[in-house]
Amino acid sequence: MTLPAPIHDIWVYLATSPLLGLTITLLAYLLALAVHWRCRLHPLTNPVLLAVALLVTLLLLTDTPYTSYFAGAQFVHFLLGPATVALAIPLYAQLGRVRAMRWPVLLGLTIGSLTAVVSAVGTAWLLGASLPTQLSLAPKSVTTPIAMGVAERIGGIASLTAVLVIVTGIVGAVLAPTLFRLLRVQEDAIQGFALGVAAHGIGTARAFQISEQAGAFAALAMGLNGAITALLLPALLSGWR
Repeated sequence: MTLPAPIHDIWVYLATSPLLGLTITLLAYLLALAVHWRCRLHPLTNPVLLAVALLVTLLLLTDTPYTSYFAGAQFVHFLLGPATVALAIPLYAQLGRVRAMRWPVLLGLTIGSLTAVVSAVGTAWLLGASLPTQLSLAPKSVTTPIAMGVAERIGGIASLTAVLVIVTGIVGAVLAPTLFRLLRVQEDAIQGFALGVAAHGIGTARAFQISEQAGAFAALAMGLNGAITALLLPALLSGWR
């Protein structure tokens, strides 16, 4: 399915501007966010999921190469760094609570990180996936820049890892509310920490919708999980190849 010729010609002209990628990215997210609030924050209307679906559909309809789109969207990508650093602000506000829970936090981080790696690699191995695919799955629960770097270092496919990281974050953010309800997990700090460990940045964004405390613990979990994965995963998987 493609756009009518006149509209397609206009799109080709507009696509030469790098700001187009930035504009459609922001508009897609704002539209997705409006739908999410309209549906009373229903997990299946996760704004990241909807925005990605909208953008993919638009790029397919207009035959726009991803490189052309990213020429403008890279401005949003650049802001990921400052946005991640800014997560230290709510974390600092919850510093007393973090100190009081330091041992549960360390235990949860260790078990969560190991579970994410072992479950992903083990499942891929049981299903007969190739070794590079298994290694690409290993860092799927940490933020994209760290995950891609780790994947390259251990012999995985960085581009595949990037896709898996995004899918993991979306699935985690969508399923988390239901899982918390089924498991009767009501503590904001625990919910946030679980989201940060399992679903990195997208999960952290979902945690801030729960409460500032949940967001702070999610930010802490995301940062610590990224650090421990980058440091220890290459050593743990050295004998897997």
